[in-house]
Amino acid sequence: MTSLSTKSSSLSSVSAGRKAKDRAAKVFVYAAFALAIIPLVSVLWTVISNGAKRFDGVFLTHSMNGLASKDAGGGAYHAIIGTLEQVGLTALISVPLGVLTAIYLVEYARGGRLGRTISFFVDVMTGIPSIVSGLFVLAFWLLALGMDFSGFAGALSLTILMLPTVVRATEEMLKLVPGDLKEAAYALGVPRWRTIMFVVLPTALPGIVSGVMLAVARVMGETAPLLLTIFITKAINTDPFSGAQGSLPTFIWDQSTDPNANAVDRAWAGALVLILLIMLLNLAARLVAWLRRPSAR
Repeated sequence: MTSLSTKSSSLSSVSAGRKAKDRAAKVFVYAAFALAIIPLVSVLWTVISNGAKRFDGVFLTHSMNGLASKDAGGGAYHAIIGTLEQVGLTALISVPLGVLTAIYLVEYARGGRLGRTISFFVDVMTGIPSIVSGLFVLAFWLLALGMDFSGFAGALSLTILMLPTVVRATEEMLKLVPGDLKEAAYALGVPRWRTIMFVVLPTALPGIVSGVMLAVARVMGETAPLLLTIFITKAINTDPFSGAQGSLPTFIWDQSTDPNANAVDRAWAGALVLILLIMLLNLAARLVAWLRRPSAR
């Protein structure tokens, strides 16, 4: 009886110690979460409170053409159109190329020399400063080839920044697909390309979409490469392949460098629109991934 009581007391003391450690770990996790969320809430509150002053129908449907920075009114319609077209072209180039590259690295490279070389250059591209991508497109596309400033030139510079993120995100998601699914398809005589198309990609689709949206969110707010490739214009240009084109990052930069109150208010409103666009795109991507998940199909 004495030994049993001793064992029970020791177990209770061990259990109490584990509970104390568990509570301490929970406290640290919640504290870390609070510290991480404070800057985010502060930024959102600052942008919303300042941007709401000019966030109206006029701002969303009018451009700055014919208006000086000190004038009241005007809007970011030309910049919104430009940003949507430039990011759309960037995604149209980066997503297929990045997904195909990740499929090759995971399914076909198998540690070969070409696969190692591609992985090395993807890692190098991940660390490229944004202004370097703009300088590269400026030197090659605009100066060497003699092309004009355009939204497409800006999309090319953003593609250099977006592509490695898409490749790495897709690669990690493809590695998480259970091997049993692929082996079952192979056992049924399904070719590898059909297995990738109808088994691997649908299984990894939610993660791939999340990675793509992270890449889109990164390039959507880039300013330096766009200043070198699309220039700055206050007029509406819906053709991304001809002439200078506006964008929200360059619009915010242009308005924020002016000291008068009207320009600063427009800069805050442009920042608010940019955040809302990123949030809407993320929600739409989440909806698509949820509808296209294997269980829904």
